[in-house]
Amino acid sequence: MPDEHRRQQDPTTQHPRPDFPSQDQPHPGWTGPMDPPPDHGEESYRGSGRLEGRRAVVTGGDSGIGRAVALAYAREGADVLFTHLAEEGDDARETARLVEDAGRKAVAVPCDIREESRCRALIDRAVAEFGGIDILVNNAAYQMSQPDGIEAITTEQFDRVLRTNLYGMFWLTKFALPHLPEGACVINSTSVQAYKPSPHLLDYAMTKGAIVTFTQGLAQMVAERGIRVNAVAPGPVWTPLIPATMPDTAEFGKQSPMGRPAQPAELAPAYVYLASQEAGFITAEILNATGGTPLP
Repeated sequence: MPDEHRRQQDPTTQHPRPDFPSQDQPHPGWTGPMDPPPDHGEESYRGSGRLEGRRAVVTGGDSGIGRAVALAYAREGADVLFTHLAEEGDDARETARLVEDAGRKAVAVPCDIREESRCRALIDRAVAEFGGIDILVNNAAYQMSQPDGIEAITTEQFDRVLRTNLYGMFWLTKFALPHLPEGACVINSTSVQAYKPSPHLLDYAMTKGAIVTFTQGLAQMVAERGIRVNAVAPGPVWTPLIPATMPDTAEFGKQSPMGRPAQPAELAPAYVYLASQEAGFITAEILNATGGTPLP
């Protein structure tokens, strides 16, 4: 009999569907209190050596998509350095355990990527730990829902959204590029919000649109160096960011054609593919994983 996760099944009912219990957390949010608990692939992801010996840097790797990517990369044979905020230490320790249980090296670094000097230090740390970098995943992001409109978006919030989602990505990529060998890759996390912005996430959606442009432009810039640059555009995904930044979680994901949000484990294979040699001719692409919402 095939493993349960490999059995053909209806994707609309493969994972929990809303309505979910109402829940609220202070930012940045944590995995433990979430109901239902997110699935990062702990029991389902099976590696096949596609990233054997690679050295990966993943921002926002303590939970959500970042944890699922770190787990999958480790089970595919990569060592993983990942960032987390200082408040996310418990979640970071669990991600590190999952990477180490896969037999790979895990380096958890508390790092707020809003500061240029910390981004530079992070890349220096990765090079010191691994001797180089083969995969950079710019995944960390900040959002805060503002249903009352643009007037409710403070300059402080706007600055935090841009510095986390854009400045950090720019700095980390800039500092990593001198250490990326031929065959290396950069993978950015954009969003369905880049193409179909929700009004209450206006500033966040702006940054996700910019990430698409950055990905496509940088890919052309570094193609002759043998470096690929792509992005993944998820739809709604069940991560701690949701109860920490959204006013109502009960119906989260119901708007997708699948009628539910994705679990982080469903996004990780996209990041594995884009990092693998099978995607050697794929660059400047946005891989859409929206649960059926059509994007350009």
